[in-house]
Amino acid sequence: MPPLSQISFSFDDPSAGKDPREVPAPPQVPEPPAKEVLTVKTGKRGRKSIREMEREADLIEVPEDELLFQKQYYAIGEVAAMFRENTSLIRYWEKEFAILKPRKNRKGDRFFRPEDIKNLKMIYHLLRERKYTIEGAKDFIRDHKKAQERHVMQESLQKIKSFLIELKNNL
Repeated sequence: MPPLSQISFSFDDPSAGKDPREVPAPPQVPEPPAKEVLTVKTGKRGRKSIREMEREADLIEVPEDELLFQKQYYAIGEVAAMFRENTSLIRYWEKEFAILKPRKNRKGDRFFRPEDIKNLKMIYHLLRERKYTIEGAKDFIRDHKKAQERHVMQESLQKIKSFLIELKNNL
């Protein structure tokens, strides 16, 4: 019987007849293109800057009272979309502020009444626009029992001011 080193098999393989102990060369990989340097952050992680929060404060889309009170309940996703915030933040505010009491079904889904949305709007105003801390906002709400009425009055005055400015610009 011939020694094993002399036996070769051919299955139309180009490597047939070569020494099996020889390690084949790795395939040629093309070089990757040069990396571009990005200087702008594109992610949405981390805290927003003060400028971003100020710009977004004007962009909240809470409907007027007539439209708001047409529905009895709003899902947490709808509420988060109104305030352009994450649902987790809305849930956190619910835990922190006693004035927020959304209804929950058996499954645990939260449904906010229009009154809760008005309270959320006041909390949003204190935290995002007036830059209160959570503890400061809690103290403000606790110390000023009529904070809700004051907030409603400020909103109506803002509407009147914007109307008058628009009227002045159209003259």
